[in-house]
Amino acid sequence: MATTVAAEIPKVMKALIKNAEKESYEYTEIPVPEPEGDEVLIRVDAVSICGSDIALYKWTPMARVIASVPFIPGHESAGTVVKCGPEATLEIGSRVGVENHFYCGDCYQCANDLREICMNMGQYGHGRKTMHGGCSEYSIVSQKFLYKITANLSPEQITMMEPLGVAHNGLERLKVKDEDVLVIGCGPIGLLAQRLAKVMGAKRVIGADIEDWKLKLATDMGTDIVVNTKDNDLKEVIMELTGGAGIGRICECSGVAAVANSCFSYLRKGGRVVLIGLPKQPLHFENPLPDILFKCLTIKTVHGRKIYHTWAAVEALLADRKVDVGHVISHRIPMSQFEDAFKVLFDGSACKIVMDPSK
Repeated sequence: MATTVAAEIPKVMKALIKNAEKESYEYTEIPVPEPEGDEVLIRVDAVSICGSDIALYKWTPMARVIASVPFIPGHESAGTVVKCGPEATLEIGSRVGVENHFYCGDCYQCANDLREICMNMGQYGHGRKTMHGGCSEYSIVSQKFLYKITANLSPEQITMMEPLGVAHNGLERLKVKDEDVLVIGCGPIGLLAQRLAKVMGAKRVIGADIEDWKLKLATDMGTDIVVNTKDNDLKEVIMELTGGAGIGRICECSGVAAVANSCFSYLRKGGRVVLIGLPKQPLHFENPLPDILFKCLTIKTVHGRKIYHTWAAVEALLADRKVDVGHVISHRIPMSQFEDAFKVLFDGSACKIVMDPSK
């Protein structure tokens, strides 16, 4: 039995569940789970939809790689602790973010401060080692995967700490201070990466995308130069801006394989690139000698956040109002209307969607 309990926890809750390998979810009522051991029951205050959730919703071949039915989706979540198992020590009422990479604590990576790429990783909201996810009124999470919020942040800000943390992890690896930085792709993480690059001391930040409305968001967030790559040759623009030397730093967030493949041609000698977007097609080097080997490049990739270094860093940035995640939230939708949420995501008219599980 749990040892610490908040009052008035219902016996049943609303949740989205994928019980079968098919498109969409079932919006249904299920029992509120009981925390055991070091588990914590949280009331989910907000959950946002990630681009990778498209694959889970549609149950594409990619989804079969990253998820297992049955599961409750939603890996970007903000919650409040309402009940603790006998081994959990978080105070009732604590506000938390969920680290969705469930590390084992025993492998080489975990022993060497690389828990975000654990060899035996489970994933919150994916059915890997737990069926629980944030698209439910309440959720069970082991205490070690909860980050306690100490700043005065809203539920929306807390749920956005997960994608903001991905961008921050990438920008730290890129080493952007006093450098010109090109961010390719103005989806939520690309936009957040552009703002972070400014905050972290970049000289000029350039945002590239094919949608003018996304480029307008980039400008609103402080990006210095925006390029519509549908109307302009990005390499020509970059070479003109850099006097033919190439850009020193590239953050690839589009996930378009052809774009990622070509970006090395306008990267400066000795430059750095970080790949954050998730390509669905093979990556290859079009001109490996002049564009890769002879340039002595540094190529980085990221998977999630540094646990819990990144969480503390982005909490401080949000608390100090150096990053306004509200710019990337385009829709706020009740979870009961989840089909509408995914519809606007699929038609390309949404940036970031936040759902309220209580409605």
